[in-house]
Amino acid sequence: MARSGTDVLVIGGGIIGLGVAWRSAQRGLAVTVVDPAHGGGAAQVAAGMLAPVTELQYGEEPLLRLGMASNERYAAFAAELSALTGLDTGYRQTGTLAVALDSDDRAELRELHAFHQRLGLDSHWLTGRECRKLEPMLAPGVRGGLHVTDDHQVDGRRLSGALVRACELAGAQLHRAEATELLVEDGRATGVRLSTGETLHAERIVLAAGSRSHLLPGLPEGVLPPIRPVKGQVLRLHMPDALLAVQGGTPFLSRNVRAVVRGQHIYLVPRADGELVIGATTEEQGYDTTVTAGGVYELLRDAHELVPGLTELPLVETNAGLRPGSPDNAPLLGPTALPGLVAATGHYRNGVLLTPVTGDLLAEYLATGVTPELAVPFSPSRFGTKVPA
Repeated sequence: MARSGTDVLVIGGGIIGLGVAWRSAQRGLAVTVVDPAHGGGAAQVAAGMLAPVTELQYGEEPLLRLGMASNERYAAFAAELSALTGLDTGYRQTGTLAVALDSDDRAELRELHAFHQRLGLDSHWLTGRECRKLEPMLAPGVRGGLHVTDDHQVDGRRLSGALVRACELAGAQLHRAEATELLVEDGRATGVRLSTGETLHAERIVLAAGSRSHLLPGLPEGVLPPIRPVKGQVLRLHMPDALLAVQGGTPFLSRNVRAVVRGQHIYLVPRADGELVIGATTEEQGYDTTVTAGGVYELLRDAHELVPGLTELPLVETNAGLRPGSPDNAPLLGPTALPGLVAATGHYRNGVLLTPVTGDLLAEYLATGVTPELAVPFSPSRFGTKVPA
């Protein structure tokens, strides 16, 4: 069969796949992206916190470095997208306030602050009163918190739309179909078969299909570790215009707020347009995306403990999405054990945050054949995956 002139074929048109496609096309590569609905995926549900510091957990220093490298690129990345497409990404340099509601949470946050200091990170301890001075709507019982000025936000939905348009403007071909089979010839990935019956070929195939990446028919067993779906339910409320920072008014919330309530992580992300995003549950429920009464109740209950006044706000949307989690919850970036197949998946909680750096690193590899140093710790081969003999 005659091969197409495509250099790179990206399976998956979520923000990770689109970011890789855009940056690759800018490098002069001929790029095709296959997805039934480009710009869909987990970013349509994600709150869009850009929080490499407040998301940090012990033992995740390599992921921290990757996240901070991406966060440092975000302002220029968002500005470039907006200048090119004329579309707003919702990027805001708001900062994040992580607060404690009881003495145990306070002790845990204090330990996290000490960890931040050992790593040289820019996070500042505040008393409960100082937290409430920054965010007057916080509950009186807040015992203290960490203020991280460099943890920001972006609107995942707006970002997706801008990336779709940027890919089109860069000359990438967007095929609106499902990839139904990976084509392997002589031990090398060479293309895909589509739900339309069409086949596409390329020099390199990028697998960026989120939590279904490892389920692609035709993918040899052992090439990728399982990518598990982790369900997250999210609520969207609307803050009244009178409480927004308009003409000297006091904002309901002016920055991202997060906490651990009853052992569950919760965050509140206020948008400039008045939307307030509350998330997110963490549920190992397979590929189920049902919004449940229990999930909505728990999010509202915990958010109310942080910001009592929010229960008066209109609830405008409930939704659920699937985070793609790898075995160690860090992304898979770069060439796999199957020649011609490249991974860009497994970003778990950090897909929106890591979009700029993933696009840059994968485009560099696809253009040069050399894996950038920053991507080396996230090689798919770290799990000992291999193509069976």
